[in-house]
Amino acid sequence: MLDLSLPWWEFILRAVIVFCVLLIMVRVSGRRTVGQFTPFDLLVVMLLSEAVSNSLSGGDDSVLGGLIIAGTLVALNMSVAYMSSHSKKMSDLLDGTPVLLGRDGKMFDKVLKKCRLSDTEVQEALREADCTMEDMAYAFLEADGNITIQTKKQS
Repeated sequence: MLDLSLPWWEFILRAVIVFCVLLIMVRVSGRRTVGQFTPFDLLVVMLLSEAVSNSLSGGDDSVLGGLIIAGTLVALNMSVAYMSSHSKKMSDLLDGTPVLLGRDGKMFDKVLKKCRLSDTEVQEALREADCTMEDMAYAFLEADGNITIQTKKQS
């Protein structure tokens, strides 16, 4: 139960490699992966975790190996959070920046397509903001995947 079938440092190295590769894959896949999940998105995330489980453990089933991996992943997460909070460049690289989707009642179709957003998602965001398209000043896709709508100032 506590006997490791691999050297302790290999668990840490495996966790670092898998964490970094998955971080890059999530960033490349776009903001929708991070924002509100559709059932398909949730399924992909669940299958990703299953797909990399053997890569993390290297076939080791020991409690100690699992604890080393878990500790490494928590430490990596804390390190990424620290870097994001202390460096604007790292924050932009790791977390992303907002994307302008539309202005003055007009949505930018090319940007919507690039961000893989449907008209349904935009309409939902407008309803949540209690705003019509004509009253929209700006629409942003936030780094967390949510769509933020700013309304025009009423004079």
